Amino acid sequence: MPKKSQTELDLGRSLIKTLWPKQLNSVAWTRISSCALSLPRRRYSTSLLMRKNYVLARMISSDNLVIKGFVGHLIPECLTHVLRVCLIADMKSRISLACRKKGINEKAAIDLIHSQDENCRSWVESQFKIDDPWDESLYDMVIPIDKMENDDAVNLIKKNVQKDVLKPTERSKKALADFILSATVELALAREGHNMRVNSIDGRVILTIDKQVLMLSRLEEELTSIAGKIEGVKSVETKIEKKPYQADSYLKYDFKKPARVLLVDDEREFVQALSERLLIRDIGSAVAYDGKSALDLVQEDEPEVMILDLKMPGIDGIEVLRRVKETRPGIEVVILTGHGSEVDEETCMKLGAFAYLNKPVDIDLLSKILKKANEKIQRKKAVMN
Repeated sequence: MPKKSQTELDLGRSLIKTLWPKQLNSVAWTRISSCALSLPRRRYSTSLLMRKNYVLARMISSDNLVIKGFVGHLIPECLTHVLRVCLIADMKSRISLACRKKGINEKAAIDLIHSQDENCRSWVESQFKIDDPWDESLYDMVIPIDKMENDDAVNLIKKNVQKDVLKPTERSKKALADFILSATVELALAREGHNMRVNSIDGRVILTIDKQVLMLSRLEEELTSIAGKIEGVKSVETKIEKKPYQADSYLKYDFKKPARVLLVDDEREFVQALSERLLIRDIGSAVAYDGKSALDLVQEDEPEVMILDLKMPGIDGIEVLRRVKETRPGIEVVILTGHGSEVDEETCMKLGAFAYLNKPVDIDLLSKILKKANEKIQRKKAVMN
């Protein structure tokens, strides 16, 4: 084996040392180089996932990449020139690493690890119907980095990545071209509000609709028109995938509504019911039950709109609003409280709240306010572009 360069060794060390074992650390390798792309820990919208899929497809058209994060799971199995690696460690090692890297105590580290593990399980279950994110069937290699030296782990990966079986073949290159075309069509459809599975074979594009559809012929005509404009598309077919007890109806995404809404309230039953009522109106949301969790989520994956309660244990709503407006002023915050006062309302509006509402709230009124908040966001984006 040729002597490894210092750059390659440092890269391997940095990857293995900085990745949290069993936390967002499935790694897809195609040679040794430096590039990272990861999905947000909470998925807000399918269109966001499609954009990630498109970026990933474009990235892997080049060789010599290290792709870090769960986005690696989006790479089709037919791309055989990819080495899929998962780094794992026991709980003791993970807690120690979390305490050291994050500067937190053991209890906070355990809570963080459990939260991350649950996100991992949700992702893998949604993609593969498997509830174990570290199932060996998902990877070519599973490396216990608490049981070996970093250099040994690097050497093991390098040894395997250089094998002939991982060299690109005509078949894998063709599979890559199909993957890129599918991702490009997916993104074009998502931009027009359509969410569906796309497959392509030598320019033949197959669109799979897995929900009940009214006026199917009109939908097929629209989809064909969008996909047919993509370079490389030779033909477009639609396929209806019937599911047992399928009750959902196909809905075109409404860009007049915010794509990422964060609900913050310590009353769990109320906020879960509110989330479901918004979903009926095609507004998806993530949920946080306290101020600290909300601020953490804002740092991890910035929402467009936050619906915020005032009276919560720990960091209260007014302090959350103040911090959000200091660090992420582009987020529109709607106050929704059952215990506020006129003084609270005046304070919130001065801090930059978009609206101040009292519980119980009329869901149609809240929906209208969310749409107005989204209009403001879109105007800002138009000015910036």
